[in-house]
Amino acid sequence: MKFVILALFVAGAYGCGLPTFPPILSKVVGGDDVREHSWPWQASLQYKSGSSYYHTCGGTLISNQWVLTAAHCIGSRTYRVYLGKHNMKTSNEADSIAISPAKIVVHENWDSYRIRNDIALIKLSTPVTFSDAIMAACLPNSGDILDHNAPCYVTGWGRLWTGGPIADILQQALLPVVDHDTCTERDWWGSLVTNNMVCAGGDGQLASCNGDSGGPLNCQNPDGSWDVHGVVSFGSSMGCNYPKKPSVFTRVSGYISWINNVMTTN
Repeated sequence: MKFVILALFVAGAYGCGLPTFPPILSKVVGGDDVREHSWPWQASLQYKSGSSYYHTCGGTLISNQWVLTAAHCIGSRTYRVYLGKHNMKTSNEADSIAISPAKIVVHENWDSYRIRNDIALIKLSTPVTFSDAIMAACLPNSGDILDHNAPCYVTGWGRLWTGGPIADILQQALLPVVDHDTCTERDWWGSLVTNNMVCAGGDGQLASCNGDSGGPLNCQNPDGSWDVHGVVSFGSSMGCNYPKKPSVFTRVSGYISWINNVMTTN
């Protein structure tokens, strides 16, 4: 049974993690423009500068009023959450909506120095109505651990390569999971990676990059639904695709109790 607070979902035909337009999945490791609305829980966290808003991080819609993101994405700026987006260059996309936060809850034990508990929740000022373009991802079961080489996908508008431009079109990339024993080897990430993190990619494969932070690591269940197993947390300062430095994600299954507590008490 998925840990979803059903009372927070609007009634209707839209179950979690089941897009009306399923993603076209690549069997090779590489970045691709996504099929429009195939990741309908993908959010763009944007900050205000002057009279305009700019993409800074990704996020994941997990109910009709809550978005999951990374703690390191949150600062003292004015934010909005854009849902239903596909092309950042298109200002009037049908079915997309920008919503201001009613509340932002950063994990109380967020440690920016050691990169611990890099997770936050954003409560939207108004609930969204689920549609083909906007729906929630499922949460994994508490304590779930992914198998080595499990085929998961990172999505976002991050840089297409180190130092490159931010993507206009939402991107997806296959990132096989790297098990904890491998990821914590001395010439990989060592002790920086904890049991509350998930590693994926690395060894010269494609990785998440600047601008993808806070976005989801999407992993498919046998029934076809998608769980958000990770929140993009950090990568190597030597480059987004550096060998033996896979992308590191906050492991969502380690924070199910925290997520449910925040959602029910706010």
